Amino acid sequence: MTNLIRDFEWSWTGVTVRKTGARVPFDAAHLSEIFHWCVYFVSVILSPRSKDGPVIGFAPDPARPWYLIWPSLFLAGGRSARAGETPQLWMHFEDRTHSEPVSLPDDSVPRWNFDAHDLSKSRVAAAFEEAFGYGLALDPRQHEGFAVEKGEDNGIHDGRIVTTPCEPKLGKVYQKLIDNRGADGLIEDLRTPTVRGVPALVYIKRRPEQVRFSNDNTQCWLRSVDEIFSSEETAAITRFCQILKLDWGGLDILRDRTSGLIYIVDANRTDMGPPIALPLSDKLKSTYILGSALKLSCEKVRLRAGGGI
Repeated sequence: MTNLIRDFEWSWTGVTVRKTGARVPFDAAHLSEIFHWCVYFVSVILSPRSKDGPVIGFAPDPARPWYLIWPSLFLAGGRSARAGETPQLWMHFEDRTHSEPVSLPDDSVPRWNFDAHDLSKSRVAAAFEEAFGYGLALDPRQHEGFAVEKGEDNGIHDGRIVTTPCEPKLGKVYQKLIDNRGADGLIEDLRTPTVRGVPALVYIKRRPEQVRFSNDNTQCWLRSVDEIFSSEETAAITRFCQILKLDWGGLDILRDRTSGLIYIVDANRTDMGPPIALPLSDKLKSTYILGSALKLSCEKVRLRAGGGI
């Protein structure tokens, strides 16, 4: 309850996240999402779990239950480090596009995400082109046709289709318009959580084309990485994470149905989820998968730091 008071500004019409300024109105759609998340959270708490998971120190902010790392760590049998306790792993955790350096104890504990300082859209596009060898960004003054205009920050869902050539707006980036429609015309986003920079699973999020840039999904399916990406694509996604120095995160990936190529259009170190539209059984299954991958990765990091491997 203390976290709910501290992290949000409350009003009769909605709440505002203090850290990011994002506002969640109390309308029927959002109240339904809150209800379904509460059902998932209670199910996580009541699910069986191991007792020997990793102890992770989060800085500068704690990981709240609505972020995907929290239920994944919980089902892995782990927990957040207590004040003054030396964790097995330090993880940078701050819900911002640009992060500032964090002061940590002078210890030999491995650290994740502390070098992923810039996750803006332009930085993501540059890292994508370096990893994959083909581009996403474009100059709207030179391009002819349709393009996507969006803001630099994470999680604002302000994308819109514009006609080019046009003059770029301050604070906006311009990217190729990817035709990521499925066979039935619904837009498909391949939300891909990563653990230690490696794709762990894929959420196929689907919604009507009219709301293509929102997060209001009408369907969501859970798939394994091998079902969705080739080995070459998986290797390129891993290279992308290495370039960004992103260990734990979530990627938004689109597949162009004409060329078959994939494009990483967004990256986040404070991934929320699982998606609300995913059935509860798959929410729990995916959380166990992420928890298992997290536990295994933390053990490998511990052994490597101690010279065991």
